[in-house]
Amino acid sequence: MKTKKLFYALLVFAFFLSFFSGAEENQNTNLFPTPDDGQWLFLKEEDMANGRYHTRHAEIFGKYVTGYNSYVLKGIDKVQESAPQGGGYFIGVKATPTESPVGYPLKLFGLQILNPPRTTSYCSGSSYAAFIEALNMILPDGAKRLTLERFEAMRMQEPDGGRREDGVKFWGHWNADGLATHFAVVQYSGMGEAIEPKRARPGDFMNILWKKGLGHSVVFLGWIPAKEPGGDIGIAYWSSQPDTNGFSDVYSISVSLVKSVKTVRLTKPDNIFQFNINQSVATTITGDPISP
Repeated sequence: MKTKKLFYALLVFAFFLSFFSGAEENQNTNLFPTPDDGQWLFLKEEDMANGRYHTRHAEIFGKYVTGYNSYVLKGIDKVQESAPQGGGYFIGVKATPTESPVGYPLKLFGLQILNPPRTTSYCSGSSYAAFIEALNMILPDGAKRLTLERFEAMRMQEPDGGRREDGVKFWGHWNADGLATHFAVVQYSGMGEAIEPKRARPGDFMNILWKKGLGHSVVFLGWIPAKEPGGDIGIAYWSSQPDTNGFSDVYSISVSLVKSVKTVRLTKPDNIFQFNINQSVATTITGDPISP
């Protein structure tokens, strides 16, 4: 009788082991670079019917992608959860306290990379936070593999809590003026690759250079069809901006306002464990025109 009970106990244990192993395998089915067919992806009206502030990016825009970009969309939702109505926008390098990239304590693999001096955010901070939250999901064992020197390179502050200047290590490159996501992800770390605008998919990172003014760091959500034949298409994205009080979707930007863009896709997240922290970056690259 005891032998029979032991047999059934082992059978039940084997079932649950198989079940949870299968669940883990299913969770990892998206661990590959996001593919595309090289064609423009235009959103539907219903994709943009949820207002500016929501945490359904993975649900709404995730149907257009597989691979790592799906985690970036989940990352957006996690960042937006920290400030459901945006959380406020503020830039001020010399303010007291100084500007804060995002308004919540941001952690990479459980290690804090930002102790926010304010509850507000700005554009490159928001896109970086979505990037970091995606890495946390893609690489759940990251804390065991990340060296202290590379952790320090990913920090958004100096060890004393002061502002990390533009061009200094990973975050400094991401936060720099110009086509900064390319500086950090493609050149500095080798964690991603540049793609042309027509290949852009939800969850790609994009720097927009305006015809008037500086630029904007965003997470791309899709292209918006022209309202009439021959009209301008638009760009849908998520970021932090003044007129949306911080984190929010934006669906109203015409490409007629855009000088050029540079789009970057996360393709090699494991490079976070091996990039050269002293890697130089060429900041003279040019953006890509949008020509549908």
